[in-house]
Amino acid sequence: MPRIFVSRALPKSTIDMLTNAFGDSAVAVYPKDQVIERHELLEGVRGIEALLPILTETIDVEVMEAAGPRLRIIANYAVGYNNINVAEATKRGIAVTNTPGVLTETTADLAWALILGASRRIGEGERYLRAGNWKSWAPQMLLAWDVYVKTLGIFGMGRIGQAVARRALGFGMRTIYHSRSQKDAALERELNAAYVDLKTLLAESDVLSLHCPLSAETRHAFGADQFRKMKRTAIFVNTTRGPVVDEAALAAALLSGEIAAAGLDVFEHEPKVHPELLKCENALLLPHMGSGTIQTRTRMAEIAATNIVEFLSGRRPPNCVNPEVLRA
Repeated sequence: MPRIFVSRALPKSTIDMLTNAFGDSAVAVYPKDQVIERHELLEGVRGIEALLPILTETIDVEVMEAAGPRLRIIANYAVGYNNINVAEATKRGIAVTNTPGVLTETTADLAWALILGASRRIGEGERYLRAGNWKSWAPQMLLAWDVYVKTLGIFGMGRIGQAVARRALGFGMRTIYHSRSQKDAALERELNAAYVDLKTLLAESDVLSLHCPLSAETRHAFGADQFRKMKRTAIFVNTTRGPVVDEAALAAALLSGEIAAAGLDVFEHEPKVHPELLKCENALLLPHMGSGTIQTRTRMAEIAATNIVEFLSGRRPPNCVNPEVLRA
């Protein structure tokens, strides 16, 4: 009987998938609804064959050493897997899987919530009202920026970037994008999107939304130099990964009026938020809610569990990010 460790409580349907396949005693679930302490993670993984972590856990050499030679699969509960040392897992013959596709539309919805919220100063407006400052309608009160028929810039035109661009059609927006490669002409026509270089993306975007993976090339891809090249009326949105942005530089740009506003769902050192960002009234800040709907989070858990069930049953897991470890 295999041993499986789940690092956070997940929907009952997910745990049932694992226990139905391998028995109740095969599955151990961290019982607290909080980030698992490092020493508890190292203890929990000892002797296991499968690990189901969430993106807040760093799965590195130390964790793999603690698990020992029986560990065969790490089924990440996330699309991104920068929390896992994939190279080390591959070296050890450990399969790493993720949960792609399922959160595309949900995250695109949230990106648009941030686009509209930051553009129309929704956070500021609610704080203003709750503080008792609203005395009457006023012509100059909390004036904001239109989105309709403006230019949407997308950095990273993958699944989520495309979903965000598709929603922009309803706002009559022109979309420009910069990505690792240009998309085919049919997709560009469908999305009313044009491929541009980074300089043009920065200069022409009224709204700039980030949807790139985190890599050595994209870490701090947006800093002081990039913000200086943007419009003073630009809205900056990040729903991808926090380290793509130099948060100190972003805060400085917001406080100085170099750009108009920002909407952020991710941060470099979560759950910590850069203290200067907290001073920015023109920043709409959310606690990493991009995939946070009942349907999507449940489906993510089920996909992670399916990867484990398939792999430990001798079949190919559907979402392996290092397929070279799998035997043909």
